[in-house]
Amino acid sequence: MSRLRTLDAPAAGRHGQGRTLPLRVGTRGSPLALWQTRHFLSIISGFCPVLRDAKAFEEHVISTEGDRVQDRPLADIGGKGLFAKEIHEALLDGQVDFAVHSLKDLETELPPGIVLACTLQREDPRDAIILGPVCGAPDRGDPLACIPYGALVGTASVRRQSQILAMRPDLRCEVIRGNIQTRLGRVRNGDFAASFLALAGLRRMGLEREAGVLLDPGMMLPAACQGIVGVTVRAADVELHELLSAIECRTARSVATAERALLGALDGSCRTPIGAYATLRPDNTLFLSGLIARPDGSFVLKRTIEGPVADAARLGMELGDRLRREAPADILG
Repeated sequence: MSRLRTLDAPAAGRHGQGRTLPLRVGTRGSPLALWQTRHFLSIISGFCPVLRDAKAFEEHVISTEGDRVQDRPLADIGGKGLFAKEIHEALLDGQVDFAVHSLKDLETELPPGIVLACTLQREDPRDAIILGPVCGAPDRGDPLACIPYGALVGTASVRRQSQILAMRPDLRCEVIRGNIQTRLGRVRNGDFAASFLALAGLRRMGLEREAGVLLDPGMMLPAACQGIVGVTVRAADVELHELLSAIECRTARSVATAERALLGALDGSCRTPIGAYATLRPDNTLFLSGLIARPDGSFVLKRTIEGPVADAARLGMELGDRLRREAPADILG
C-alpha cells in the first residue's frame, strides 16, 4: 500500500511525482456530469482509506464548447471532442489531476499525454423515447406506434435519427440540445412530440419514470460506450494511474475497447450515424454489433462479429473495416 500513502505526502511536483491532497477532479457542470463525478469519487474513496476525508477531493467544473453552444448540431461546431477539449487542456496544464467523462463523449484517439485510466461498470445502455402529450399509450408489440403520423421528433444524434427514420420515414426530426431536464421540458411543453435520451442518464438522475418507451439494442443500436463512465489522467502520472486502475470494471473495459476500436476503424464524423454495442457471453466470448447509416435513414447497415474477449480491439477493428467495405462510398466520404 506504499503507493497510496504517497498521496498525502508533501508534493514533489506534478506529473506523477506525488502531490498533496486534495486531488483535483475535472468535470463538466451538467447535473448528470456532476452526479457521475461524485459517484466515481464515492467508489475511489471506498477503495482507498487515505481518500475518505471529506477534503480529499476538489471539484473543478470546466465549461466546454459543447455545453456553451446549444443552438447548432455538434457537427456544425467541430464534431468530435467538443465535450472534452477544454478538460483535456486543463489536465495537460496541471490544473486538474484527473477527469471524469461519459465515455461516449471521448474521441477514440486521446491527445498525446492523456490516457484512459479506468472505466466504471456499465449502466443500462438502451435508448429511451420521451413521449409528449400528443403521443398515445406505448404498445409493446410496436414500440413506435404511439408516436403520431408525421410528428416532429427532437434529437441531436444522427445515429438515433437514422434508425428512427428507417423504421418510421413519416416522422420529422429537428435538433434538440441541452441537458436532460431541458429536453424533458421541451417535450412536456409540446415543442416536440417525442425525443430520445439514454436510459443510463435518466437512471442516474432518478428520472427513469420519464422513459415512455425503452428500445432494445436490436431495434435501436446504442452509441459506442453509452452508459460507461471513464476517467482520464496524464500518462506520466503513474501513481494515480495505478490507483485508478485498481477500481476498473474489466467487463466495461473489454466492451469499451471493442466499441471504440470499431469507431476508430470507421473514423466517422459527427455527421455519420454509427452505432456499436458489445456484450460478454457466459463463455467469455465477446459479441459485437455495429451499424453505419445515412442520416435520413435511407440506408442502414448492421453487422456482427464474435470472438475471444482478449481480442476485443481486433474484433472492433475487423467489424469496423467490414462496415466500411460494405457501405456506399458516400457515407464516409
